[in-house]
Amino acid sequence: MQWHIQFCGVKAYVSVLGNKTADTLAKETAASTDTPECYDKVPISVVKSELEVLSVKKWQREWDQSTKGQITKQYFPDITARLNMKLNLTHNFTLMVTGHGSINSYLHRFKMRETPSCPCGVQDQTIDHLLFECELLRKERNHLTTNILKTNVWPISKSKLIRKHFKAFYKFTNYI
Repeated sequence: MQWHIQFCGVKAYVSVLGNKTADTLAKETAASTDTPECYDKVPISVVKSELEVLSVKKWQREWDQSTKGQITKQYFPDITARLNMKLNLTHNFTLMVTGHGSINSYLHRFKMRETPSCPCGVQDQTIDHLLFECELLRKERNHLTTNILKTNVWPISKSKLIRKHFKAFYKFTNYI
């Protein structure tokens, strides 16, 4: 003789042969056992969120240990904070937060410019020079600093600039 067992859910108020007996036995067994119930199944949403937290922690460790991306790290030292920001990436914004692009100091490294000097003639055209010193951007910097000086001091750290004055900084990058 071969048995075929099938499990299915039964509503408590439906008269199914043996249902009342099964309920009684289940209650007696649960009351008499000292071992807690173990639920092996975990919702996929819990697994995903735990994996996301672990991934961000690992990413942060690697970010902190890496020697790459030094300019970007000044703006975004914390991965979680960066992931929570909604950025509209443009060429100029990316140039300012990475140091990669059409600035003379960067292009000079690859022998694409004869000199790293800024057209203003004061010093090399670097991200810090453009942001803090370049005379060609004085008017735009004045708009930026006016906004910042309402609540902070100038010069300001790049991470605070991004966190607290993003709109003003973003507008400034449009003039680079």
